[in-house]
Amino acid sequence: MLEWENVLNNLERGNIRAADLISDKWEANINVKQAILDAFKAGENVNCSGNYEGFVDKNTILPQSFHTKRKVRMVPGGSSVRRGAYIAEGVIIMPPAYVNIGAFVDSGTMIDSHVLVGSCAQIGKNVHLSAGVQIGGVLEPIGQRPVIIEDNAFVGAGSVIVEGIVIRKNAVIAPGVSLSRSVPVYDLVNERKLELGEDIPEGAVVISGTRPSSSAWAKEQGLQMYCALIVKYRDEKSNASLVLEDVLR
Repeated sequence: MLEWENVLNNLERGNIRAADLISDKWEANINVKQAILDAFKAGENVNCSGNYEGFVDKNTILPQSFHTKRKVRMVPGGSSVRRGAYIAEGVIIMPPAYVNIGAFVDSGTMIDSHVLVGSCAQIGKNVHLSAGVQIGGVLEPIGQRPVIIEDNAFVGAGSVIVEGIVIRKNAVIAPGVSLSRSVPVYDLVNERKLELGEDIPEGAVVISGTRPSSSAWAKEQGLQMYCALIVKYRDEKSNASLVLEDVLR
């Protein structure tokens, strides 16, 4: 068996991951990402068959198939999970959604309609990715970390999280929030500005905000720039509004 094929098999089983938590810091697994790139290089474009008839992709990274033994609900309607992605038991994938190669989606997570889980992105247990959420992934540059969403986080509809941002456990991202390494985040509770690219803290509730533009002309025009605001940390009231229904799983 070729090395890249062995890596993809182990990714799908959850034995290895494209990013690892080392001393409480998430780091890209360069060897895994290199194997994924090798799989692309080794592949040849072929006509897909079955449910994917009419599409063309490389024969080394064709989509996975699902059956009841996997204990995953892959609801009909145009979703796809690419080769080399791990989908744990109890995950629900609503259509249409796409999970790219190298991604890791842990148990109990809901992937709602029109969600993208990018290549190598890491999604924890009991996460809710609401409709239209875009989770960035990355294969190149090889050392760059993908987006990480830790356990029990809630990501609201239409949110975009890219460029290796880490969302720590129990955090809540309100609908329409965009987070990247260039978006400033202000913690109103602790009255501080997070470092660019700093992890979103555990239990933080994040909403969209604005801040005054710094140039004199922009100030004259009343222009504002986008930012994100931590307005509170999860409490009993916010927990109650985000309870996941076991019956759906």
